[in-house]
Amino acid sequence: MTIFNGLELIGGLAFFLYGMDLMGHSLQLISGRRLQKILENLTDNLWKGILLGAGVTAVIQSSSATTTLVVSLVNSGIMKLFGATGVIMGANIGTTMTAWLLSMTGATSENLFVKLMNPTHFSPVLAMAGVLMIVTSKRESRRTVGKIMIGFAILIFGMNTMSDSMKPLAAMESFQMLFVRFSNPILGMLVGALLTMIIQSSSAAIGIIQALSVTGIVPYSAALPILMGQNIGTCITALLASLGANRNAKRAATIHILFNTIGSIVLLSVFYLINSFVYIPLMDMEATPVLIAITHTAFNVLSTLILSNFASGLVKLAYIIIPESKKEKEERSEEFRLLEDRLLETPIMALQSAFNASIRMLERAQEGVRIALDLIYNYNDKGFERVKYLEGIVDEYQDKLGDYLFKISQKHISEGDNRLLNLLMNSIVDIERISDHSLDIAIEARHLEEDPASFSKKALKELSVYSRAVNDVLDMTLSVYRNEDVERARMIEPLEEVVDRLNSAVRLRHISRVKKGKCSAEAGMMFTDLSNAMERVSDHCSNIAITMIEVHAGSFDSHRYLTDIQEKDRSYQDKVKELLQEYELPEE
Repeated sequence: MTIFNGLELIGGLAFFLYGMDLMGHSLQLISGRRLQKILENLTDNLWKGILLGAGVTAVIQSSSATTTLVVSLVNSGIMKLFGATGVIMGANIGTTMTAWLLSMTGATSENLFVKLMNPTHFSPVLAMAGVLMIVTSKRESRRTVGKIMIGFAILIFGMNTMSDSMKPLAAMESFQMLFVRFSNPILGMLVGALLTMIIQSSSAAIGIIQALSVTGIVPYSAALPILMGQNIGTCITALLASLGANRNAKRAATIHILFNTIGSIVLLSVFYLINSFVYIPLMDMEATPVLIAITHTAFNVLSTLILSNFASGLVKLAYIIIPESKKEKEERSEEFRLLEDRLLETPIMALQSAFNASIRMLERAQEGVRIALDLIYNYNDKGFERVKYLEGIVDEYQDKLGDYLFKISQKHISEGDNRLLNLLMNSIVDIERISDHSLDIAIEARHLEEDPASFSKKALKELSVYSRAVNDVLDMTLSVYRNEDVERARMIEPLEEVVDRLNSAVRLRHISRVKKGKCSAEAGMMFTDLSNAMERVSDHCSNIAITMIEVHAGSFDSHRYLTDIQEKDRSYQDKVKELLQEYELPEE
């Protein structure tokens, strides 16, 4: 090791962090709601997330790259922390494919297929493809995909540079012989963890063990704890990825560390405990590439099967290790006091308390939308983080309120109380969706801040009118819901139709400006995602109002209600015309 190796290590770390940032940022640019929905659908339960993580890692042959991507997605708010837990668990299973490939083709990995499957070998092709897409494509979406490819290639290059900088140490015979000298499980785990931290690749660490095992000098008793240790050492990648990220991204990295560390210690302890009573013949055997692959796979599968039952506990432990800020903790401690289980003995009191909690839930969603809309014109990171925090609070409200309302539904309540229960159970879904769209708006506002020339001044003025209408329909919805004002609830639908018309108008105007060259073509997708998110906020406000009207009328045919008022109610059409004048767009 020389000073130049140290400089190479620093440079590799810089490339790694930049590649992670470029890839994550580009993913956000093309994601909108589409990528978020895909990830939600694939990680809406733990086992879907595990299968996703295993599949992705098996393809790209790098659990480090998978966990880095997960941390980046959590940091951007696209992936939820619980969903990330499943992907992290699955990544540990997917990475075992490398050991199997090496055991079948030889530790030298001269097989062409193995080489092509290794990110080190295919990432340059991705980089070239990415550069060509950026240089030749006029469509911003394709250029962004190119940036994702380049970001991934830079990330892999950084990892390889860090690994190469430590090759002189890894090539030393005395360093390799540490593997055979540390049959002590504690020391063996430390060596495995240290080696993996140094070379930044659990797959490479396993490859070294398999290469050494070919010589016949590695006893299984030494290989086993080293294998367990490398599962701990590989967590350094996720830890590096979380540097400078938000608290949730740090929690994702913490979950990775907890999962691998707890799994390694528990399974290794159980193995040696069994061995102390019933001697296991494997301990006298020489380790072989195939035996190492079998052990690696068995450990990761068993670890996932066991700890998947404690996924929620890992998330809670991550919150303990990376606690909320003092302000967040004070707010959260007050949030859910209304949902007191002791009130369930008096269902009518529990129902009223749940209604008050749902009002608070809607207030949080409204605050998120208000801040998100303001970010379009006055972006700041503090406001963006606030929107993300509020979206998380509303999600938690939906879970806790849903459980609480189910418990109330098991009690004997009056017909009037049952109407309120139905209103709550239907409304909390729409409230949660309003909050989701607040985050969509905030993400697009951040994109606009990064490219302020995307929208012309006229576009921003039109969005200002549009934003005022969305804020007004949300304010009216909160007032109607809080007071159960059925009569005033009928005023929301005309305003919602005005929002629909504004959405169509501003989009058509923007398309016209793009054709005339007054707005950039790249802004088209951004503008569409933003205006659609705003319009959907209004849609869910309408749903809440209609639910209230229909529940109090003892009917749930919202389609018939809308048809009746839009086609038969003259006052409705008059109100729409009046509101269109109030929210008139500026002249083009």
